[in-house]
Amino acid sequence: MSSDQRTRATAKIEVHTYEPETYENSGGGTDLVEIHVTEAFHGDIEGEGVVRFLQAIRGDGSASFVGIEQVSGSIADRSGTFLLQDAGTVDGSVVSGTWFVIPGSGTGGLAGLRGEGGFTAKLGQAADVTLDYWFE
Repeated sequence: MSSDQRTRATAKIEVHTYEPETYENSGGGTDLVEIHVTEAFHGDIEGEGVVRFLQAIRGDGSASFVGIEQVSGSIADRSGTFLLQDAGTVDGSVVSGTWFVIPGSGTGGLAGLRGEGGFTAKLGQAADVTLDYWFE
């Protein structure tokens, strides 16, 4: 399958743990925080994810973040692991962002996985996610 033959996977993410740790406190400006998260995927993507985010939190509570997540699970009856590179924002109570599969990161039945998509959630609720994927 090539990139012009993509399949859309949809899923929900349920966060199990959310552990923020401030590593640069600005004293009223923009704080820098590292967040360790574990979560579960349910839907066309089934499995567990472990991610570390770096987040810049502004004084008004809005934020920008980047992260890398290792997903262990299955897509389309193929099992293995892969890495997602995330980037997004927190605006009010809405978290949203985009991600892509890091090329060459798929293992097992997910070797050769490529794709891109995104996610949206209300703070404290399950995220709706998409991944338009293909295999090289």
